[in-house]
Amino acid sequence: MSKILYAIMLVLLIYSGAQAHSIHYQVENKGISARIFYSANDPASYSGYEIFGPGDKIPHQKGRTDKNGFVSFLPDRAGTWIIKVFGESDHGYHGAQIEVNVDEGMFMESFKKPLAATHTKLIIGIGLMGWIFGAMALFKRRKDI
Repeated sequence: MSKILYAIMLVLLIYSGAQAHSIHYQVENKGISARIFYSANDPASYSGYEIFGPGDKIPHQKGRTDKNGFVSFLPDRAGTWIIKVFGESDHGYHGAQIEVNVDEGMFMESFKKPLAATHTKLIIGIGLMGWIFGAMALFKRRKDI
């Protein structure tokens, strides 16, 4: 009887030791993702980012976007989360700050883009018109002299 007891204890020790050195995982359908891109066909691949939770001074998460420019995270409390992305393309350094509002159920309630991101075409159009009128004024002034 004692040999059987020792054998059972040995099996339990081996099994518990094996558990301590294994990796466990769980796949969940949760979280928030943001796709960062320079243009529709140019994702901000492997760009650095930091995510700050509501009131955080130290980043909740740091890393790099994936090949397709995605950042994903799992919020642990409600409030405004800030994603800061530091991208570098062929055109130079680009940065973005995205504010994501998370509700009590830990789902995205809304997100806010900066004014320049929401009205890019309008800002470019106004700038282009200013450039055209400035060039016309210089041309007219040159004729008057």
